[in-house]
Amino acid sequence: QLQLVESGGGSVQPGGSLRLSCTPSRYRLDYYAISWFRQAPGKERESLSCIQDGTGVTFYADSVKGRFTISRDNGKRTVWLQMDSLQPDDTAVYFCAAGPCIALPQASQMNSWGRGTQVTVSS
Repeated sequence: QLQLVESGGGSVQPGGSLRLSCTPSRYRLDYYAISWFRQAPGKERESLSCIQDGTGVTFYADSVKGRFTISRDNGKRTVWLQMDSLQPDDTAVYFCAAGPCIALPQASQMNSWGRGTQVTVSS
């Protein structure tokens, strides 16, 4: 089973940027669509974006459209989530996951998950 590892989280001031990475602990990502989710304390896991494997087609939630950018480099076995103009409401644990990406996916559709990386936005 594909195992995913997130990195790149941390603390940033409002208006700042972070870039999250998602890499497999084994295998390659070439044939996997990858999604990013986040979960804030007391809230449900929220779907943010996904990128298809072959076409590179992407989908975004309205809450992050224009601020977050998902991309991938199969040769580097990495999917990134570039996050700009971060706000306190973006504070959450961010997860990458493998599963279908024919529209913005639901968490229940994902087959494999990473353990998450904490993002904190505060002044």
